[in-house]
Amino acid sequence: MLLQYVTVLQGTLPVALLVIALNVMLTVGEGRDKPASRHWRLIGVLVGFAGAVVFAALRAAAIITQRTFVNYPTLWCCVLLDIAVFVIVLFARKLTADWHAHARALDIANLIAALAIAVTTFHALPDVVLKLTIFVEPGETFFTSDMLLRALGFALGAATAIVAALIVRTMRGSNVRPAFTVATLLLIALLFASHFTDLAQILQSKRIVRFPTNMFMLLVWAINHQRDMVIAMVLVFAIPAIASLVMGFKVKASGENEADVRAHIAFRRRAKAAGAWSLVAMIGVTVALTYGVAQTQQVITLSPPENYSLQDGVATISFDQVSDGHLHRFEYKAKDGTTMRFIVIKKNGGAYGVGLDACENCGDAGYYEKNGKIICKKCDVAINLATIGFSGGCNPVPFDYKVESGKIVIQTSVLDALSAHFQ
Repeated sequence: MLLQYVTVLQGTLPVALLVIALNVMLTVGEGRDKPASRHWRLIGVLVGFAGAVVFAALRAAAIITQRTFVNYPTLWCCVLLDIAVFVIVLFARKLTADWHAHARALDIANLIAALAIAVTTFHALPDVVLKLTIFVEPGETFFTSDMLLRALGFALGAATAIVAALIVRTMRGSNVRPAFTVATLLLIALLFASHFTDLAQILQSKRIVRFPTNMFMLLVWAINHQRDMVIAMVLVFAIPAIASLVMGFKVKASGENEADVRAHIAFRRRAKAAGAWSLVAMIGVTVALTYGVAQTQQVITLSPPENYSLQDGVATISFDQVSDGHLHRFEYKAKDGTTMRFIVIKKNGGAYGVGLDACENCGDAGYYEKNGKIICKKCDVAINLATIGFSGGCNPVPFDYKVESGKIVIQTSVLDALSAHFQ
């Protein structure tokens, strides 16, 4: 669930921020007197999303096997449109202040913004959409708790990105237009850097361009810090957030009449709320994309193997050693030289679950214990304790053993026959 959440959040957030930022910068004001071209930005989102879904479907079906074939021209469009949108934002104030005087110019600005949104969405979202294809792991039935958790992580990741962007949008009415403009320009600059990094990577891999050593090292650094760029994209809006808080405290609750006083009080409240909630959203996203990602990248270390008696082709483990209800791991070297692992755990009801530290689906990745659950290291699936010792799914591969006089007795010939699971 957490992996789905942070992956979808990282992929969706830049698109959501770009849409909201351009919406704020190119809005002409309140009321119905607005240009029809304002709807083009929404059309850009829909076209880009539809294209991303189609592209993801073609990749999932292996109809398109080389992403570069599509990404290369798309990234050229992204880079050029990023530059064009940067210029538009610089002049957005003039374009929207008296838009009737230059309605054609505003229409062109909305068209460019719509194209930029479309290609950015098309480039960013296919990898996000493809996450839908791994809700159900191989061997699982469709409706399982793990599938629902993955789906929930996907939905929460997309929702967090959208909500964070909408919270940032609340600062549009806090009289912090210059600060919001600076933040939007920085956002577009970071998007340009991200798109140019992806484009340069293709140019380098296809040997179209050979970068000098210093430029190549800078490219490698940028590739390895793509997530940091996404975090920076949301943190730049701390500029208008702080400005909004300052305005909230700076404006006096005074006026020539009671109506003015109420208006000033309402403005102070909105400005403080917009700034404070925007900072909360930025902190939340930053924590998710740092601490949350770190949690998904933790390397699980299997517990070391325990000692047991091995004599004359017979492995013996006493009940006293494994009767605590926790996972116990043992190691055995097969006749063909393969190092094998097997596990023993006392199940509810007093029976023992015995099997290889490997399964048919995930190979010899092994199992670990967490919060009283036995979990497959590779696919992160919790194993039903009652099914350990039975074949199927992600269960440990079972093998024959005997219980004699308070001991588990295993013939090593049985283990020798199963060594292929660890090769």
